[in-house]
Amino acid sequence: MAAPHLVVLTGSGISAESGIKTFRASDGLWDNHPVEEVATPDAWRRDPQRVLDFYNQRRDQVRKARPNAAHKALAALEQSGFDVSVITQNIDDLHERAGSRHVLHLHGEILNARSSVDNRMRYPLPRGGIRIGDLCDMGSQLRPDVVWFGESVPLFPEACDIVADADFLLVVGTSLAVMPAASLLKHVAMETPCVVVDPDADALSPPGVLAINTTAGEGVPALVNQWQRQGSLLLP
Repeated sequence: MAAPHLVVLTGSGISAESGIKTFRASDGLWDNHPVEEVATPDAWRRDPQRVLDFYNQRRDQVRKARPNAAHKALAALEQSGFDVSVITQNIDDLHERAGSRHVLHLHGEILNARSSVDNRMRYPLPRGGIRIGDLCDMGSQLRPDVVWFGESVPLFPEACDIVADADFLLVVGTSLAVMPAASLLKHVAMETPCVVVDPDADALSPPGVLAINTTAGEGVPALVNQWQRQGSLLLP
């Protein structure tokens, strides 16, 4: 008999606990930059150097960050035999560095570059950043492998399929306000248990969802410890 499938939807709150600055929708700033100047296709057309500089700085920040207790707990749960899929809105690699093997990056991966003309052409960036004049194999300027505001989300259909297959959904550190990621909950079967772990979980949780009002670094390890002791996924 197959192990129950835990699907974990993570957002900026889990990475913030590792020191990665987050986008703050309330004031329209991202690391003190207006979104429309650094994270849209128009910004790329107007001033690609500014966009590259911004993401090169963020890339350095990601490389210096370390997985926190929440990342490590999810990886440990998978390594102890649980079937765990992570769908993250984050563009960092902290889940992978913690040891999670099944991670879908809904909004791209900052440690990759990709072609400006073919988003299937991706190039790992083990060090350094992207410069003007760095070209893909088709001769097009490389850009960050991230989904900007106003762009489609190519992996959204795959994320919907994963969520639809969930036996248990855990939502961590996301406001559930950014589309289309917020609509993923509509693809969860009605009978599937769902838990939200966030300091504002009560305000964020839809009806019928269990809210755990605490940080990812506290709430996720506590849940994982309980599930490992019980040997199954049960509501706390």
